[in-house]
Amino acid sequence: MCMFGKITYINDNYARIKILEGTIEATELMNLHVMFEDDKKKILGEVEDVDGDVIKVEFLGEVINDELIPGTIRKPSLSAQIRVITRDEVGLLIGKNDNNSFLLGVSPLYDDYPIMVNINDFFSNHTAIFGNSGSGKSWGVARLLQNVLANSKLTPVRSNFFIFDTYGEYYNAFKDIKKINPHFNFKVYTTSLYNNEGEQLRIPLWLLDVDDIAILLTATEHSQLPIIERMLKIVAIFAEDSEMAIKYKNHLIAKAIMTILYTNQTSASKRNDIFTILASCSTPQFNLEAPVKGVGYTRKFRECFTIDTAGNFMENILVTNYVASFIDEELEKYEAKKTNFYTLEQLEDALEFTLISEGLLRNEKLYNEAITLKVRLHSIVIGKYAQFFKMDKYVSLEAYVASLVSMNGNTAKAQIINFNLEDIDDWFAKFVTKIFTKIFFEFTRRLKMRASIPFHIFLEEAHRYVQNDRDNYLIGYNIFERVAKEGRKYGLLLSLISQRPVDISDTVISQCSNFLIFKITHPRDLEYIRKMIPNISIEIVEKQKSLQPGTCVAFGKAFKVPMIVKMQKPDPAPSSENSDVVNRWALY
Repeated sequence: MCMFGKITYINDNYARIKILEGTIEATELMNLHVMFEDDKKKILGEVEDVDGDVIKVEFLGEVINDELIPGTIRKPSLSAQIRVITRDEVGLLIGKNDNNSFLLGVSPLYDDYPIMVNINDFFSNHTAIFGNSGSGKSWGVARLLQNVLANSKLTPVRSNFFIFDTYGEYYNAFKDIKKINPHFNFKVYTTSLYNNEGEQLRIPLWLLDVDDIAILLTATEHSQLPIIERMLKIVAIFAEDSEMAIKYKNHLIAKAIMTILYTNQTSASKRNDIFTILASCSTPQFNLEAPVKGVGYTRKFRECFTIDTAGNFMENILVTNYVASFIDEELEKYEAKKTNFYTLEQLEDALEFTLISEGLLRNEKLYNEAITLKVRLHSIVIGKYAQFFKMDKYVSLEAYVASLVSMNGNTAKAQIINFNLEDIDDWFAKFVTKIFTKIFFEFTRRLKMRASIPFHIFLEEAHRYVQNDRDNYLIGYNIFERVAKEGRKYGLLLSLISQRPVDISDTVISQCSNFLIFKITHPRDLEYIRKMIPNISIEIVEKQKSLQPGTCVAFGKAFKVPMIVKMQKPDPAPSSENSDVVNRWALY
């Protein structure tokens, strides 16, 4: 029985319709879709409000040749017939069920009608998944990927999903994906020394550039960047054993020693600085036991710095001539190889050499910035995070990325790679997410065929990492913002998962094309979503307030109209449920 009466009002966005007298089912119309029909056109609308005997319907699009075209240039006439869409017409809202689509969830408004989404429209764009704690975000992400892997029409063997898992929730959801398909693999990188569920996370130091080290050492001033740049140049040279490299090392050490010899320090202070340099870097020609030949006699290098009663070095002329013989300014043109292996300890030695040889620790203006880097690097070298930089040999960027996705000695490939970050502090987790995003960005940029290997990064608790921080001030860019603006053309896509969107970088959110909004109640987050997300209406913001756990409002490029989607329970589910307090409290 039709419950719609006459159209009483029409503007550019919506129409008001009188409910037929005697209709009792009107409240069940909320969020349903209706069709306006007259002789010339069919207009799709959605019930947004029921006020007494008047229904407000927002216009969504026009049906032309059995296809929904979002937006309405033409409006229905006042005499148009109005009806709830049929089950067959629900397909107009969600696209086609074909080889290029996957199951997202079901529609609770239309008897659990399956909602199919075009794979390219969804996964070729950045996505935001927002919702309160307990609203079903983790379940939704797990179900989303499980559905993609279980898609019988397209087996994504070459897919690459990298999950940065803040709480270690996703292991349970994906550990058995081989049961879906024997070619599927799930790989875990752990940050725990005691967790056997995965490989130990390792980061190749030599893949980190000045910007990366600045983030690792939480640099704050531009004056610290040249120090880091010099340190990286020196550590690469010190790591080489070629004849030219040794000559350059001697040149650098000699220049550093000569600089110290001509300072106004006391002889004792000069000796301390020179011996510190040799402790951080030595060669056969420059070490404490190296022979220094004079006329008719030989001294060990350390013996040249014996101080006489006048406070001078007894062999000042001998050592000065010896050191000067190794200085060759032509060697400044020498560049170290890009494939040098070095350790965290060697990096610290290179920083020590840089600070002393450049006189930075004697420069009052730069002292604080220089000593801050020294202290921070040393705390990493002796701390628990040093383990993450320990590797046995050099590996290139391409080989390292390949190792991340390979299984069983490169004989198989992982489709889901999970980085479990639950055992590290926020500052280091932020560094890890930035560094790997940067590595993936550089890898995809270097591909000969652009976007030929798509990478999808899922960032749990994205508000901890994707922030408006100091990166733009210090290094001129934020890697997440750069990927948000440029990553799509290289096949590097972000999926932000967060309960606090207000804390996420505005730039990154503005580049997201698809949104899954689970229940959010915080006023600041609601206002932020309304302002920041393109094309979102106040109706969508209000709609998500009443959602049940596991149900979201989905809209964006992959959706012709905003849809309420009920995500099926993931099987198996991630470990994201609340504690069962009743059973834990009970005494058995």
